[in-house]
Formats: sequence, structure tokens, C-alpha cells
Amino acid sequence: MKNLIRKPALWAVRSSAWKNTSKWIRGTERWNRLEDEFDGSYVSAEVVVYFGDRSSKFYQLEQWLPVLEELDKKHKVVLVLRKGSALLQAQEVSHLPLVFKRRFDPLHTFYHANDFKLALYVNNGVTNFQSLGFAPMVHVHVNHGESDKLSMVSNQAKSYDKVFVAGDAAIERHRRALIDFDESALVKVGRPQLDIERPLELEPSPARTIMYAPTWEGENDANNYTSVDLFGPQIIEAALQIPNSRVIYKPHPRVEASKDPAMAEANSRILALLDSANASISDETLQHQVLMQGDILAMFDSVDMLITDISSVGLDFLYLQPDKPLALTDRRNDTPTLNAEAPISRATPIIDQSTVAAVGAMLTEMLINDAAADARFQLRSHYFGEGEKGSSTVLFTEAVSRLIADRTVALKSFHSESTNAESNDE
Repeated sequence: MKNLIRKPALWAVRSSAWKNTSKWIRGTERWNRLEDEFDGSYVSAEVVVYFGDRSSKFYQLEQWLPVLEELDKKHKVVLVLRKGSALLQAQEVSHLPLVFKRRFDPLHTFYHANDFKLALYVNNGVTNFQSLGFAPMVHVHVNHGESDKLSMVSNQAKSYDKVFVAGDAAIERHRRALIDFDESALVKVGRPQLDIERPLELEPSPARTIMYAPTWEGENDANNYTSVDLFGPQIIEAALQIPNSRVIYKPHPRVEASKDPAMAEANSRILALLDSANASISDETLQHQVLMQGDILAMFDSVDMLITDISSVGLDFLYLQPDKPLALTDRRNDTPTLNAEAPISRATPIIDQSTVAAVGAMLTEMLINDAAADARFQLRSHYFGEGEKGSSTVLFTEAVSRLIADRTVALKSFHSESTNAESNDE
């Protein structure tokens, strides 16, 4: 009888279902301990930076951390996280105070127990709405980049008290994409993430450095701006033929992991081209490079010309290196539409189906005679305002200070013990 009972018991303990349940129990205990450790009882801050997603999207917050650390010198900042994996990653990269609130009720209890004036949101995560339900704070969306991609504007912008944008181009983008949107919610602050000094990640070379930095294919066709599958190998082949030049291939990290056969094949072809070209180059400073990882912003100082797609990369280069030539791609072969939706394209040569065959001559001419320089400087002002590097941080900090001051005055006549937000905690 004992064996008859023991065998099913052993089977249950060894089963995958039990192992998964046991792992879940141990994981829950771990998160409970971390929630107790990072309960926020030690926090004294004015600004909440809310992040409700897992570590897979932590890059959206991470690029803001240096800016937030600067802001913390004037207005104390606390990071509020909802997922354990994001908390663990934040511990590795930030010295700002961390608070871990997995559930709705503890989150709002924490808010009510403190005197926060302003909350910042770096994305449109679904749990943002749980935080937005707390009325005393002014809620500000800052996004995590500046790009002409369709995904840059969401109807969710209407949910925030204010939306920080880079400049006039972003205001026009919201105007085109949204109906019944109050533009007075938009506040121009430039691109403070680009003001941060970064250690150089690409060694300079005596050769001219041409970087090809394409984006990935997006979640759907409407958000697909990549050139890798259509023009990537041809661009690399042409760049390799330019004398006294070093080619750097720095694609979006998700290009390498793409499951699209055309993307994978084109990426492999590019890697083979660069590897073959390096076979005859012994001087490491002249060798072509593939950089799948690393901070691209920390590489721009060593780049003489950039070729990229419609994404934040081209605009970041425009902000940091407006005096250097820039080329854009257009997989849809529709220059009038591209010019309307992405103003930066009005000041760059366009690589599409009609021009890719002569891309070598195009790149050579750009290096010899940068005819678009004046137009680029004008568009830099259109996207980011008139200031030089460093001015965006000033605008950002001033905007936060102004909103905190206004909210402090408003709170003197405001009283609320309730919230109309709803929990989706199970």
C-alpha cells in the first residue's frame, strides 16, 4: 500500500507541472522579499518616474537615467517599478532610489503616503493607467526617443496632463495623427538624452568612416522602415568600393534575431561581405567592423557619414553631428510621402529602388561635396530647437520645475482621498 501511494507522490513531485508550480512559489517569495526591501519607506522625492514593464523594455527607461540623475540634483527623483526583472536591471545601472510595487493597492498607498508633485512616463505601457489615476500628481509623457516612425504618436497622449516633445516636427506629427487633441499639452524640451557625455566606443581611424545603421522590420508592415532586406548588401558593397574608407555595420539589435528569411539572408550576406573585405587588410585601424551591440550615440564622433533608415538614429545624428553628411533609405519608393511624413528626408539623398544602383556615386559625392549641409542645419532647428548641445537639458529641467511649482500651488486648495483608477491585479 505504501508503494502504491509513494509512486504517484513521486510522480507528482517530479512532473513538469509541479516543477513549474514550485518555481512560481519560490519566485513569488523572492518578489515578496524584494517588495519589502524596496517598499519606499525611505523615499523623499518630488518626481516619480513610473515604469510598469519587464526588463525586455528596460532600454526605454535606461536611456533616460543619466538625465534623471541630473534632474535629481534639483528635484529628488524616485523610480517606481512594477516588474521584478526591471527592478533587478535597475539595480545594476542606477543610483536613484528604487521602489517596487507589484500590485495596484500598494502603489496607491505609496502615492498617498508621500508628497509627489510630478510623474514621468517613458512609454505607453498598459499599467500606466493605474498610475494615472492618482490625481494630485501632474502626469507627463516623455517617450523614449525622437523618430518619424508611425509608432511615435499614440492616441494615449490624450491621457497625460503634458507631453514633452523634441520640437516643431513632433508637434506637426501629433497634429497629423490625432483628432481632437489639445496641442497646449505639448511642451518642447529638445532631446536631453543626447546632451549626456559618453565615453568613445568607436576608435578613430585614418580612413573615412562610413556607418550603415539600419533599423529592424517593426511589428507590422506599417511600421517597417528597414532597408536591410531590400538594399542592405548593395549599400555595403558600394561603401566598400570607396577608396580610403572604413565601413561600420551597426544594425538595430533586433536585426540579428530577425525570423524573417529575407532579413536573415541579407544580414548574413552583409556579414560575409565585410569579412571578405577584411581578409586583405592587416591594419586594424583600417578594418571594417560589425557592431551588433554598444551605444551608437557614443560612436558618432568617429563617424564621417551615416546611412540609415527612418528611425531615431538619423535624428540623433542630426542633433549631435549636423555638420556631417547623412543619407536615408525609403523602402516604399515614395519620396513625396516620405518628405511629408519625415521632414529630415528633405535634406538628405534618398536610397530607394530608383537610386540604389548608383549608390556608390551618391556616397562618393556626399563625401566630396556635402551640398545638403545648410538644409540639415535648418532641419535640426525644426526638430530640436535653436540651442546647441546641452540646451535640451536646460529646457527639460526648466519645464519640470515650472510644472512642479504650478502643481504645488494647485495642491494647496486640493483634497482627495480616493482614486477612480482600477486594478487589474489578479
